[in-house]
Amino acid sequence: MVEKVPHWADLAAEEILRLKGNKNVVATGITPSGPIHLGNLREILTGDALYRALKEKGSEVEFIYIADTFDPLRKVYPFLPESYAEHVGKPICEIPDPEGCHENYAEHFLEPFLDAIKVLGIEPKVIKAHESYKNGLYTEIIDLTLENNEKITEILNEIAGRNLEKNFVPLLPKCEKCGRLNTTSIISFDTSKHQVEYQCKCGHTGIADYSKGEAKLPWRLDWPGRWKIFGVTVEPFGKDHATTGGSYDTGKVITKEIFGYEPPYPFVYEWIYLKGKGAMSSSKGIAISINEILEILPPSWVRYLILRYKPDKHIDFDPVNGYILLAEDYERLERIYYRLEGTEEEWAELARVYELSQVKEVPKEPGPQVPLRHLITLAQISLGNSELLKEMLVRSGYEKELSKFDEILKRVEYVNNWLQKFAPSQVKFKLQEEVPEIVKSFSPKEKEFLKKLSEKIKERDWQGDELQNFIYTLAQEYEIEGKRAFQLIYLAFLNQTSGPRAGYFLVSLPKDFVVKRLEEAGTL
Repeated sequence: MVEKVPHWADLAAEEILRLKGNKNVVATGITPSGPIHLGNLREILTGDALYRALKEKGSEVEFIYIADTFDPLRKVYPFLPESYAEHVGKPICEIPDPEGCHENYAEHFLEPFLDAIKVLGIEPKVIKAHESYKNGLYTEIIDLTLENNEKITEILNEIAGRNLEKNFVPLLPKCEKCGRLNTTSIISFDTSKHQVEYQCKCGHTGIADYSKGEAKLPWRLDWPGRWKIFGVTVEPFGKDHATTGGSYDTGKVITKEIFGYEPPYPFVYEWIYLKGKGAMSSSKGIAISINEILEILPPSWVRYLILRYKPDKHIDFDPVNGYILLAEDYERLERIYYRLEGTEEEWAELARVYELSQVKEVPKEPGPQVPLRHLITLAQISLGNSELLKEMLVRSGYEKELSKFDEILKRVEYVNNWLQKFAPSQVKFKLQEEVPEIVKSFSPKEKEFLKKLSEKIKERDWQGDELQNFIYTLAQEYEIEGKRAFQLIYLAFLNQTSGPRAGYFLVSLPKDFVVKRLEEAGTL
């Protein structure tokens, strides 16, 4: 048997074990400040792949997800009402849920994200930042930050090109009057009491006890601080943090020189772009939420969408025209894995990405072998009628797949959601109950072609690919271009000039109906 080619996660795991040893903590983190989208998923799914690969290689490994629930609301995002202007600067864990269905703003966006990643088989230990601050986990780190604020200022100025004053203190006390984090400045501090005196732009002066979660570190201190707090040895992060002078460059120096901790193994990933619109961003309104994706794709296909690419490659996701192509890629991957097609070399090349794409254990057998492209056709004919769907599956040669009918129904549900939300007009159709009026305009030769096709279909049972090829051959006999021949069929059945692959479409329908419709179209 050929040996599997290592996945990029396997290769990274080997290097992590060499550099960091056998005990590891893989960390990821996202701020739940808006709908958490497919672009955000790349981080936590990359972390999950590294976690799985390390675990398979015998590492004692923990996977954590840090929700930045203590971050301030930065602005009124496009999806928020203008009334949220009064909450800008306040921690997102302390402002109201925009729809009133959760305890606070952060939970409103965090809960559906956690539900979605569970469906994807991703189950990290979830750590909420505001609770970590409130429980005193950051106290020692803040002490060290305040005691070394001049040195930290030098690091930020030198590496990040900042122009900070010597008296800069990198801590954000929360104003007890207005509740904001980003409007305060520190007057003095006392690390023996874990307190800072601050002045707020709202006019209030007060004392904040950072051991009780009354202050927050800015990102460039928070990030290296959490590495030490949680023992992080591996962390995937976006390319924005990896730029020269970026937060990883300053973080790795601060964590070593100020906090006395080795920085984690950096694993940089590229963005996911929404085709034709740019990098996904909730704040810019360019995004598809993970929950929306899981309405149109099975979880293993979503995992495959991301894990098939090396992290340094950007991904163009096209939910409109790329949907069927993604399905066909995954269907072929699955068939190769279970040796239903392909060579041993192809199996070796693709086996690991298939295994890492699975939600849990690798299934003992493949899923239903009914192409999604064909299900798109059947879904629009059956219109929710399960018995009719079964009949069409049998007629189109998929009778043996009926043992997995529940899985087929689930895929039809994905297809229907896609048809409703994203599908391009050229794949949508409605079977016409009566012969459309337009067939009267067909030429005599075109009508003769349809009558002959009716006769040939009546003579025997056909397979979809066989009938597809025969239509081309018959069209040549009547000196009709192939494209026009298929247009005639679509117009006769759908009253439009395009549709699903005609051969497969026709064999899915009751033969009597097809024969009668073609006869009528050929005689009107």
